[in-house]
Amino acid sequence: MILPVFKLGTLALKTLCKPIGNRIKKEAGFNPRFRQSIINIAQANHRLTTTLQRRIYGHATDVAIRPLNEEKAVQAAADLLGELFVFTVAGVAVVFEVQRSSRSEARKEELRKQELEVMRQRDEELAREVEQLKHRLAELEQLTKDRGLSDGPDEAKFCVWKLT
Repeated sequence: MILPVFKLGTLALKTLCKPIGNRIKKEAGFNPRFRQSIINIAQANHRLTTTLQRRIYGHATDVAIRPLNEEKAVQAAADLLGELFVFTVAGVAVVFEVQRSSRSEARKEELRKQELEVMRQRDEELAREVEQLKHRLAELEQLTKDRGLSDGPDEAKFCVWKLT
């Protein structure tokens, strides 16, 4: 039950985050300082991914990597920031759900412990009552022997039953 609701919530959250990501992309083109920052991010990302791809495919990695042109860099960085925002929001939602689930499990475990403690206490009380009844039966058997009312254990039980 909770999994479909969680998936639906995540989808709704992503849908709501897309316009925010698009707004970040739009702002990247207008603000000069922000634009330069994201260009630097995009160029660093381009160098890293190109180097990794070259290593994976076994090509030389000491070759100079041509930087992206400014518009491609802005677009790549804006896409990266928008997706990073959506991913971060989704990640926070997952962490929140895991924490909520663990708190719920902790509450259930605490209730189980309390139930076990109640059952243990009841077991101890019943054991004490059994011991008291055994002690009382022994006293009554002794009384019947002392008064000569008993010929055997069956008669003592009859007397105990009659006395109670």
